Amino acid sequence: MLRFDDAPKKATNLSLNSKVLEIAKELGMNISQTVDVLLAAEVKRRYWERWNEDNKDAIDAYNARIAREGLPLAKYRSF
Repeated sequence: MLRFDDAPKKATNLSLNSKVLEIAKELGMNISQTVDVLLAAEVKRRYWERWNEDNKDAIDAYNARIAREGLPLAKYRSF
């Protein structure tokens, strides 16, 4: 699982749309925090997208086996 909570902060330079930045400041938004949260979400999304692509063959094989043989231990299910 991807966790970024304990990572230290690192200064960086960004080029942002000046009008968006101006309005964000007027709204009292914390730009660094907002970008950090949104970037972390996008990194996680892309990470899992790549993971699914990299593991597509294994996932497809597993799903085919379940379709063919059923769930393991299914006979013990009470629901």
